[in-house]
Amino acid sequence: MILRTLAAATLALPAVAAEITPDALDTLPDAQVVFLGEVHDNPLHHTHQTRAVTTIAPRALVFEMLTPEQAARIPAPLPDQDALGTLLDWDASGWPDFAMYYPIFAAAPGAAIFGAALPREAARATLQDGIAAHFPADPAQFGLNTPLPPDDQTSREAHQARAHCDMLPENLLPGMVAIQRLRDALLAEAALRAHAETGGPVVVITGTEHARKDIGAPLKLARAAPEITQLSLGQFEHAQDTAPPHDLWLVTDPHPRPDPCDAFR
Repeated sequence: MILRTLAAATLALPAVAAEITPDALDTLPDAQVVFLGEVHDNPLHHTHQTRAVTTIAPRALVFEMLTPEQAARIPAPLPDQDALGTLLDWDASGWPDFAMYYPIFAAAPGAAIFGAALPREAARATLQDGIAAHFPADPAQFGLNTPLPPDDQTSREAHQARAHCDMLPENLLPGMVAIQRLRDALLAEAALRAHAETGGPVVVITGTEHARKDIGAPLKLARAAPEITQLSLGQFEHAQDTAPPHDLWLVTDPHPRPDPCDAFR
């Protein structure tokens, strides 16, 4: 099964891997589903996403930040920024300023909008019920019905520990990995549904971690629909020592922010 998944990923992902400059966003390779990663609070990353969406002219946009219910409330024609932010109750969502995200919507005003967010209460329930219980489609299609190989599980737990400043109790790490797997599958499922309903291209707006080809949403989409071509673009705030697990990536200056580890201290 692992070999089958890797083979599917190889077929679905374009044979490119390179760091690019923003000008390359005007001539992106064609793909049926494009994952545009971000560091959520970096305004420049959203500027780049807007530029890419303008180039791609997608028929559908999938947002990690929206629930399916929120996405279904968005009318046509697209409301202005204030009206849409109010409609989505964005200020209560915990996501960064809506002014950074609205231009992405406006860059494809006729696109169908899909939501793939996992509400906090559902994420908590996952720790008790298991990830398959909170997935709206066939868990097996996206690989959620089987545990990870031990080495992969250990590696992902270590990654979650680093991402949380090595301040999480070890007994919480398996649950954090499970929630990440569920979020990736929700993004892949929404992208697949968006493609089926609109014919694509589809753009997925998500964090750079979810846009990873090796463990993220692109891998799950490749498993479910290996015939769909994909492109994954990651955005980083520091130069990468090795090529990251994306087809293309951008490196920008870091956005000034307090030390995120302060929240854990």
